[in-house]
Amino acid sequence: MSNTQSAKPNGSSSDGTGTLTSVESLDKDNQMARGLNNRHVQFIAIGGTIGTGLFLGSGKSIALTGPSIVFVYIAVGIIMFLLMRAIGELMYRDPSQHTFINFIRRYLGNGWGKFAGWSYWIVLVLIGMSEITAVSTYFITFFETFGIDLAHWKWLIELCFLAALVTINLIAVKAFGEAEFWFSMIKITLICAMIATAVVMVVIGYHYDSVQITGQDGVSPGGHAGLDNITNNFSIAPNGWLAFLMSFQMVFYAYEMIEFVGVTVSETQNPRKVLPKAVNEIIVRVLIFYVGALLAIMAIVPWTTFKPNADGSFASPFIMVFQYAGLKWAAALVFFVVITAASSALNSLLYSAGRHLYQLAVESESPTFQKLGVVSKRQVPARAILASAALILLSPVINALPGVSGAFVLFASASSAVIIFIYTLTMIAHRRYRRSADFIPDGFVMPAWRFTNTLAIAFFVFVYCTLFLADDTRGSAIAGLVWLAVFGGYCLLHERFESRDLKAALGR
Repeated sequence: MSNTQSAKPNGSSSDGTGTLTSVESLDKDNQMARGLNNRHVQFIAIGGTIGTGLFLGSGKSIALTGPSIVFVYIAVGIIMFLLMRAIGELMYRDPSQHTFINFIRRYLGNGWGKFAGWSYWIVLVLIGMSEITAVSTYFITFFETFGIDLAHWKWLIELCFLAALVTINLIAVKAFGEAEFWFSMIKITLICAMIATAVVMVVIGYHYDSVQITGQDGVSPGGHAGLDNITNNFSIAPNGWLAFLMSFQMVFYAYEMIEFVGVTVSETQNPRKVLPKAVNEIIVRVLIFYVGALLAIMAIVPWTTFKPNADGSFASPFIMVFQYAGLKWAAALVFFVVITAASSALNSLLYSAGRHLYQLAVESESPTFQKLGVVSKRQVPARAILASAALILLSPVINALPGVSGAFVLFASASSAVIIFIYTLTMIAHRRYRRSADFIPDGFVMPAWRFTNTLAIAFFVFVYCTLFLADDTRGSAIAGLVWLAVFGGYCLLHERFESRDLKAALGR
């Protein structure tokens, strides 16, 4: 490994006159390889938009509000698009930055920068712990459809998956990009196949008999395919306005990690050409892959059919559609795709966690911690990736300890609340950028920024407030506030004392 460090996050991307500095000039201290091309970034952006929630969790969303869930997905999708436009404008200004978090430090100060950097990395590790557990669970379920029991090998499955993904991340950033390309291709293929199947069933007026759906208690009733399944008994809030409001947080977390493309810019070829295209196409992907899939599902399966099992779980709507269409091995197909979706999420989390820990090490004043802030001969932050992976690997150990696992569940749920703080700070940093000397009017400018930026911040506050409405999310909301008060307060006070000591040393 080489001991060359990256550019410091506070390096300016302009000369203070509002002129755009070339990428080559900004990249003088960027030791990462620009190995991601347009194809990689486009599919990384798609992968960041589509998670396992669409394949397995959309049944719960449909049951909560019925067909009006489509409007919730569109509304939240628009807000997340605004977040990405803000991140896109910042990263376009300075594509040498390894993460959009750096702009929080630059425009809000070291205190908020430290809070955001460490909080985001911790969130990535916690989500990674959840994803590695999910991958092994889906893997076991996949083989159960063939009558093969691998439950006793759960720990080995997790170890092998993590080792494989870490290896991909260590080889080169191009290897990571190729893996994400194929992971995303598999997800897109299943969604398109499901939508096409639904269209054909609706056009021919397909009728189906009652069938035992894999993953559902009891027999699912027969029916027909038609748009009337969507319009019959339509109501904005069929289960009450409280359930409708709660659906926003559920959909919001389905979009979580959509900002991942904002971590790849410093390793992307022609970033100022590729980034705007990737960001602008996000809203189209939302309409096709989320809204299109949900409408297709509800055209085949009446929304009133979605009922929770005894344990509170829901059958996969994708499995329901394919089994109604006569595809008996639908469960195996869907769970294979879900395994790739979870693997894609874990792969991206390793990539992002490695870059963020690397950045934190570069900024650190500790010589020991700075040893993680280096890149390997393959131009990837290998040590930071391995350190993040080692923590994620603790997941099976934590899950095996009853007392510890309970605390872990609380921390993991709190991480979902903390991500809202990160998004809000990003939008505030964007506001500061627009008012700074760094702003350039001919960049990738966010439209009507005063209104759209304020709208996004107000929405994030609204989503956080909805966490207090349900018993199962209230604890995470409170834990998130405690984290903000304790760790955020510590970071701000630490910055204040450092600034005071610096002024004293300079004799001011």
